[in-house]
Amino acid sequence: MRESRPPADETNADPAAAGSANYVLFGEPRACRQLAPGLYVVATPIGHLDDISLRALATLAAADLIACEDTRVTRKLLARYQIVRSLVSYHEHNAAQMRPRLLDALHRGQAVALVSDAGTPLISDPGYRLVREAAAAGHDVTTVPGPSAVLAALAVAGLPTDRFFFEGYLPPREAARRARIAELAVIPATLVLFETGPRLAAALGDLAAGLAGAERLGGREAAICRELTKLHEEVRRGDLAELAGNYARGGETRGEFVLVIAPPRQEHRPSDAGEIDELLRDALASTSLKDAVAAVTAVTGQPRRLVYQRALALSKDRRDDKA
Repeated sequence: MRESRPPADETNADPAAAGSANYVLFGEPRACRQLAPGLYVVATPIGHLDDISLRALATLAAADLIACEDTRVTRKLLARYQIVRSLVSYHEHNAAQMRPRLLDALHRGQAVALVSDAGTPLISDPGYRLVREAAAAGHDVTTVPGPSAVLAALAVAGLPTDRFFFEGYLPPREAARRARIAELAVIPATLVLFETGPRLAAALGDLAAGLAGAERLGGREAAICRELTKLHEEVRRGDLAELAGNYARGGETRGEFVLVIAPPRQEHRPSDAGEIDELLRDALASTSLKDAVAAVTAVTGQPRRLVYQRALALSKDRRDDKA
């Protein structure tokens, strides 16, 4: 039998919520049908509260329990549409402890909605483990799609969208960040990254420098998207190096940022030995031999064996020069 009440030990529980499955839209109350048991992955607005879907509202209003990153953030959204449900916090710091409780709620036949603070859950948050374990336990997992900062940024950047690679946040420490950028430099796709305001200038500087090797095949265009869908939404487009320079000299860094960077152009694939050596020297100056070989192989299209042999020879020459 389906449990009609939320678990007794859940936080922020409201006794009146168990019998309520309604929301208010444009001043008119709307009743919702009871949800089937299972996990519902619900996308919520990334800024503008009007971006939520009717299906998402109905799902949140009828759920027995809503698992969210920050109950304060989700409660603001629910208050906008006069939804009263039981909330529990589920985020990267408590996921290991909370996951069994959510799985137990599913086992008892409840409908559990999973939301993030903004956008589509599982993008840069720990939700995939809950989805995996719920599915493995035989529970239905349903997506309620909607807003996504990744797709919103791609839509307005004006850069190729046929193939893209979502990186999320770069490492905060400089050495790790630069090493990761060296790996990203050779990916033949538009790059999408998240970044915080305080780290934006440093990240852009490292991206401009780290992707410079690939720029010899054509300059990298980029778009810096700030506060998407919000009152102060801003999209700055241009050459990546120029944008990095602008932010290094100052610029608005309040808010949330999505960086979209065009892929390296592939019109010319160097085959001349001297040009390959030049690419290898640039790569070896900032990364390991293994990573340098992988990067130059991807950029040039040359056989890895040949590029590896040239890299070994150049590394030997460098050691001999230092001897």
